[in-house]
Amino acid sequence: MASVLWWLLAIWMDRTVFDKINNMVVLELVGDEDKLNPLLHESGGHRWQRVPPTERKGRIHTSTVTVVVMEVMPVEKFKIKDCDISVKFSRGTGPGGQHKNKTDSCVHMTHIPTGITARIDGRSQHKNKEVARELLESRVSKLEKEKAYSKIEKERKDKAGSGQRGDKIRTYRVKDGMVQDHRTDSKVPLRKVLSGCLEF
Repeated sequence: MASVLWWLLAIWMDRTVFDKINNMVVLELVGDEDKLNPLLHESGGHRWQRVPPTERKGRIHTSTVTVVVMEVMPVEKFKIKDCDISVKFSRGTGPGGQHKNKTDSCVHMTHIPTGITARIDGRSQHKNKEVARELLESRVSKLEKEKAYSKIEKERKDKAGSGQRGDKIRTYRVKDGMVQDHRTDSKVPLRKVLSGCLEF
């Protein structure tokens, strides 16, 4: 089954980035958008049925692989809008001299949409504002990345399905040389699919 998928990918892609994580093989396909678009409909279970050369009784063996196809979204640097930040000042505390303790040098920043805060206490109010802003952006950016990851993970699981028989989308039958698409109940010769035809 794996060799067939590699064969199909070799036909469809111009370049690939390969990685293996646990039991998953991760591929980044790079090529013409019109050429790769048909692959977006290949998420789901693919079954490869054949009679191995070592099978003496002619029994059909089935191998299954779950495919998930997702578009790579560009990573944008997170930037907080000024209107989404509340800034307050207070007297500094702790060691640092009378200047720190008698001026409003301590900076409290709050990201209004999320409620995330950052507090920096130092002698220079100007410097404290810069550091507080950097810290706030870092904390909010982390939250946004976690939300984005959760969204991507949910999409991946939805596309992968449960991996059970009911989630299969295509069966490749070597014995009679046919491929059946279970979404449309259509059938085409296996050789046609191996030549790169995925839309039928």
